[in-house]
Amino acid sequence: MTAEPSILCLRFRVAGGKHPPDEAAYAGLLELLGAFTPVVEALPPDGALADVRGALRYFGRDAAGLAAVIRVRALALYGADCVIGAGPNPLLARMAAREAGPGTTLAVGDTAEFLTGRPVAALHGVGPATARVLCGYGLDTVDRVAAAPPAVLQRILGARTGREVHEKAHGTDRTRVVPNAAARSTGAERAFPRDELDPAEHRRALVSLGEELGARMRAKSQVCRSLSLTVRYADRTTTTRSRALPEPTAHSASLTGTAYGLLDALGLQRARVRGIALRAEGLLPAGRATQQLTFDPADEKARRIEAAADRARARFGPRAVMPGSLAA
Repeated sequence: MTAEPSILCLRFRVAGGKHPPDEAAYAGLLELLGAFTPVVEALPPDGALADVRGALRYFGRDAAGLAAVIRVRALALYGADCVIGAGPNPLLARMAAREAGPGTTLAVGDTAEFLTGRPVAALHGVGPATARVLCGYGLDTVDRVAAAPPAVLQRILGARTGREVHEKAHGTDRTRVVPNAAARSTGAERAFPRDELDPAEHRRALVSLGEELGARMRAKSQVCRSLSLTVRYADRTTTTRSRALPEPTAHSASLTGTAYGLLDALGLQRARVRGIALRAEGLLPAGRATQQLTFDPADEKARRIEAAADRARARFGPRAVMPGSLAA
């Protein structure tokens, strides 16, 4: 017997359904969800999980009905549309949100019926490498994986991964929605006026993003632990890659250098890029971060120049000081 859907997975888009909301709107949308349930987990830059088990009884609606109310309020207050998936656990809610069309809610009724026939790569948490291994053994759909003995999956994938994939294939998810805050990350995006093929312009955008995020974190005395790069292409598909930083930092040069590495790792060749986004994740107070001591005078000089530039921007505006490559 399938449990009643009580977990919502939401993806927000500005009116028109093309771009994620800005930071202020995203924070407001999370507060909107908080009016229905205190159990909201932010999934920056544009998503959230919400456990609405108590809200269903309070509002006298099922998950799809409550999702409709949330969509109307999000559109009225923030001009944001929602793609919403509803399921009995986060796994099925995430998968439903991925399958739902723009401005719609897809609720998982019968778990077995929902999973039957879907490619194994559709299981949330099963990456391309794991999917390729399973397909090599003929386990290319979720129902075939579910029918395989757990011992077989453990021999193929390892004990832990095999057990987790077996549970996912049966629609079982032991994770919970963990309340958090959007302030654990901050991001920015640069959209090109036309589909951009020039790698130099891609890197120029990363310089601008690194400067913006670094200045924003330094103004709040914060540092980040990792960076996430998202490249949006002309066909509206995206590629996202993340990398942990050697040490928590808000130094713009370090952020830009890591972003360069993420972009180079994609190996883009004549790609038609429509926009690039950079997100600093794992924010924490700068005073709580440990840094490796350095005796490099060039690094110390760069940080002093950066501090002076921050003071100039605070007094004369954000464009008072900028890298030469952006001023050209």
